[in-house]
Amino acid sequence: MHSTPAIGGEVLQPQRNRPPLAAAVVKSLATAIVVGEYKPGSALPPVGELCEQYGVSRTVIREATTALVEKGLVLSRQGWGTMVLDQEHWNLLDPLVLQGLFQRKDRLFYLDNLIEIRANLECAMAARAAGQLDEAQRSALKAKLDELAELKDDPAAYMRVDLEFHELIHRASRDAFGRAIVANIQGKALHTPQYSGDPTRDDIEHAHEGHARILEALLDGDADWAAAAMRKHITSSWKRRRPREEPATD
Repeated sequence: MHSTPAIGGEVLQPQRNRPPLAAAVVKSLATAIVVGEYKPGSALPPVGELCEQYGVSRTVIREATTALVEKGLVLSRQGWGTMVLDQEHWNLLDPLVLQGLFQRKDRLFYLDNLIEIRANLECAMAARAAGQLDEAQRSALKAKLDELAELKDDPAAYMRVDLEFHELIHRASRDAFGRAIVANIQGKALHTPQYSGDPTRDDIEHAHEGHARILEALLDGDADWAAAAMRKHITSSWKRRRPREEPATD
């Protein structure tokens, strides 16, 4: 077992090192299960068929099956084969499961849920941070807001530094669990166009005003104001970029 380091704000859960072939099979099958290609209660294809489909050995398929069991996606029983489990058994915080959820046709349901979780956790972190900022943290936040102000004409760069601004607040709150949960679930969502959107200059201006209000509350040491400012920023920004309906898919 090992803890995978954070990459792009995403904190992965501890997991076993698996051979590249097995990891590729796990990713393919996990995604197929989560998006509904294999329905709950159905069986995965027999080992021999999977070996042929992926061009791998039986050992690789057994290793991949073990990984799927660990994620709560399947149950393997002698004589019964490998059965797909209902979603209530899935480890929804597993990176591959999250990735699959954000590829589903009903992905907006999960993205709305993500925003709700983000708002609750980040409001609490902002409130905690407001009461315990040291001078270095205050200076870092002010410098980050100034950096954001210089990037209003570069949406991609603004969004990247936006994450860094929030990360400074997360760290200042010393809420390790909240920070890890937000980073993990948001890390996968960031690769979903429906979550990140295509921000306009007006969207960036709106977000920047929200950041400024959050910082003002933090520097003032007002926990209630910081929490309220954070909630308004997260929910209103999502309201602006949330698609009204999913585009048609084949």
